[in-house]
Amino acid sequence: MKKWKCTVCGYIYDESKEGIPFIELPADWTCPQCGAPKSAFVQIEGEETITGAASTVADKIVEQLAAYGVKRVYGIPGDSNLPLTESIRKNPNTELILTRHEGAAAFMASAHAKLTGEIGVCMSIAGPGATNLITGIVDAATDRAPVLALLGQVPEIFLGSESLQEIAEVDIFKSFCVYAEMIGRAGQTLKVVNLAIKKAYAAPGPVALSLPTDVLVDPLEEPIWQPESHLFKPDLFPGESIEKAARLIAESKRPLLFAGWGARHCRSELLNLARHIGAPIATTSRAKGVVPESDELVLGVLGSIGNRFAPKIVAQSDLIIILGSGFRQRNLVPEVDIIQVDIDETRVGKTFPVKLGIVGDAHHVIQMLMKTCSPKKTEPRFMEAIRAANSEYQALLEADARNKQRPIHPGAVIQALKRQVAKNALICSDVGDHTYWFYKRFVCEGQQTLLCANMAGMAFGIPAAIACQFAQPKRQVIAYTGDGGFGMAGMEFTTAVHNKLPIKVVVFNEGKLKNIKKEQEEYGYAEYRVSFPNPNFAEMAASAGGLGIRVSEPEKLDKAIRQALDSPLPALVEIMVDPNVYIKGIRRK
Repeated sequence: MKKWKCTVCGYIYDESKEGIPFIELPADWTCPQCGAPKSAFVQIEGEETITGAASTVADKIVEQLAAYGVKRVYGIPGDSNLPLTESIRKNPNTELILTRHEGAAAFMASAHAKLTGEIGVCMSIAGPGATNLITGIVDAATDRAPVLALLGQVPEIFLGSESLQEIAEVDIFKSFCVYAEMIGRAGQTLKVVNLAIKKAYAAPGPVALSLPTDVLVDPLEEPIWQPESHLFKPDLFPGESIEKAARLIAESKRPLLFAGWGARHCRSELLNLARHIGAPIATTSRAKGVVPESDELVLGVLGSIGNRFAPKIVAQSDLIIILGSGFRQRNLVPEVDIIQVDIDETRVGKTFPVKLGIVGDAHHVIQMLMKTCSPKKTEPRFMEAIRAANSEYQALLEADARNKQRPIHPGAVIQALKRQVAKNALICSDVGDHTYWFYKRFVCEGQQTLLCANMAGMAFGIPAAIACQFAQPKRQVIAYTGDGGFGMAGMEFTTAVHNKLPIKVVVFNEGKLKNIKKEQEEYGYAEYRVSFPNPNFAEMAASAGGLGIRVSEPEKLDKAIRQALDSPLPALVEIMVDPNVYIKGIRRK
C-alpha cells in the first residue's frame, strides 16, 4: 500500500487506512483538508509527513532568521502562512506577535528596525494580508529601515490560475522594496533568505519574500548559514575629504552643524565637535533628541515641523555641515557653502549643490573632524543671535505652560507632557497637527523620538510604541497621537494589553482632522469633511483591560499624565484639545 501527500497542505492519504488505492479515486476527488485537486498529490516513500520530516522550508526560514537575532515576527496567521506560523510556534527563539491589522504589523517591524538598527520582520497571508502591509513597508523604504516582509502565497501549482487571494506579490513589492523574490523550490530557500537580509542591511531598506504554501511544507535539511560568515557591514573612513572639510571649517566665521538620522548615535561626539569648532547644531525631525535641545548651542529641529527660530540662525551661517542626512528642503537652506556627509552617495548633492561631498559613515566622519579641525570659538555676534533666539523660544514655551484656556490649548499639553516624562523616555509620534506642536514645542533633554518621517503616514504611533516596548521593556515608551491616527490604529491598544506591554498613549481628541482643516484654509478652500464623532477613548482603553483617563480641564493635565506613567498597565490619556488652535509649518522664502 502507498502513501500520497498533498503538496498544498501536507495532508497524507494512506491507502492502508483508507482502503482505496489513490489512483482509483474519482478524478474530481479533492483533498479533505484543504480542497486541493487530486493532481496536487505526490507519492511519498516511507513515513514522511509534514510533521514527520526532519525539517521543512518553513522551519529553515525561521531557524535562519533566529540565527540573525530575530526574536519576534509581527503579523496575522492564515491559510497561506500556516506552515510558517507552525514553524515559529515550534522554534524556542522566536514568537509571533498577533496584531489587529497587517498595516500595524509592518509599522511595528519598521519601528523595531529604526530603534535598534536590526532587521524587523512582519508576516501576512496572501492577497489582502500582503496589500495591507504596504504602507508600513513603504515607511521602511522611505526612512531606510531594514525590514523583511514574509508574504504568504497561494500554492505554486495554483499560480497564474486566478486562484482565491492570488496576487503578483513580487511585482507589487519590487516597486518599493530593495529586493523581492519568490521561493519556488526548497533548494532556493537559504540562498534567497540570506541574500534578502544582506540587501536589507546594505540599502538599508525593506525586502519581501513570497512564500507559496506548498513550498513551505517541502522537506529541507540543509544547514543554515552562519551570519558571522556571511553578513558584513560597511566601515568607511574618508581621508582626503576630511582635510578639505577641515580647511573649509577653518575659513568660515559662522559654521553650523546640521545632524540627521545618520548621526543618531553621536550624541556626545556632536556636542564635542560643536564646542570644538564654535558651531550651533540643528537637527532634522528624525534626529530630534539626538542632542539635548536645552543646550545653548542646540537650535532644535530645522524643517517644516521644526521651530521658527532655527531657520533664523541657519540663515546667518556661512557654512553648513550636514551630517547623515539627504535633507531635501532646499528652501530652508541659505545660499552658502555646504559640506554634506552621507553613507549613500546618491543622497549627496541630490537636492542642492554642495561645496564638498563626503561619502561615509557620519559617526566616523564626526570623530575624524574632531581630530583634524583646529579649535575655534563661536563668533560673538553669532552667539548673541543664538542666545536671543533661545530666549525668545523659552518665553514662548513658558506662555504655553501658563495657558489655562478651555478647550485645552495644544501647547499646554506639550508642556505638561514635558514636565512629567522620564529623561530617557522614547516618544513615538503619529502624524497630524499634534506632530507640529510636539516637534516645535517639546524640548528634548535626553528623550528619544521616533516618527514615520518621509512617508508621514498616520497610524504609526501606537504600533511603533508596541514594537519599541518589546525591544526595550524597561524603558518608558509613549505613543503620541491624534484622534485621526488613533481611529486607524487604536485597536492595537488591545495588542499591548494582551502582551502586558505598559505603553502610554496620549490622544489629542479634537473631533476632526485638524491638519487637513489647516491645509484647506491655507489653500483658500472651505472646511469640508474633516470632522467626525469620537467615542470615549478613555472608556475604550479601560474596557480593553488598560487604564483610561479623559482630561477636559488644563489644571488636571499633570495629574492625569503622571497617573498614566506610574501605572503598570497600558494606559491612555485622552485630552479634549481645542480644535480651532493649530500651528503652521515653516516655509522660509
